[in-house]
Amino acid sequence: MDVLALIAFLLSAMLISLSGALMPGPVTAVTIAKAERSAHAGAWIALGHGVVEFPVMALIYFGFGALFKIQGVKIGTGILGGSLLIWMGIDMLRVFRKAEISELSYSFSPFTAGAVLSAANPYFLLWWATAGAVLVSKSMAFGLLGFILLAICHWLCDLGWLYFLSFMTNRGGQFFGKKLQQGVFLLCGLALIYFGGYFISGAALTIQDLIAGM
Repeated sequence: MDVLALIAFLLSAMLISLSGALMPGPVTAVTIAKAERSAHAGAWIALGHGVVEFPVMALIYFGFGALFKIQGVKIGTGILGGSLLIWMGIDMLRVFRKAEISELSYSFSPFTAGAVLSAANPYFLLWWATAGAVLVSKSMAFGLLGFILLAICHWLCDLGWLYFLSFMTNRGGQFFGKKLQQGVFLLCGLALIYFGGYFISGAALTIQDLIAGM
């Protein structure tokens, strides 16, 4: 196993995962709301999120793993996943000057809220059916270990961000200034566009190889 290639893959996967976690959404909003009562709310929300997310990842790997070996499927997921990342990146660049996160309140416990909001979020399933599926398929090059490390690293990004968010919100309200928020949105938006283009270019190379082999 090429350890350096594995490390490079995991680093890119973590950057993509973190960029997705930073996107304002229901999980981010409820984390801020729950942080008023507990600085550790983000950790419980991440656990609830993981209860839903790990089975989805396992289903992709074990249930549909053979599909990713089909060239047409690899091309399709590469194009769809890359397109979704580019769309996410453009959307982040479009709103980065606002960088506003809505504050919502839910009656669920933090753990339950993390699970329910993840399972009920169409965007969550769409991400794993496209961009997430690409990451899982690329992890297969490193065997089961590669997939396990991908799952752990991806979830740790969620855990780290949500816990940081709830802890800092609980301690001081607005956890960082407007300028820094804008900078984070800008960098993540550019990163998503880059990796989206990378996925699409990979699909294009696969098409070229298929044509050359005819």
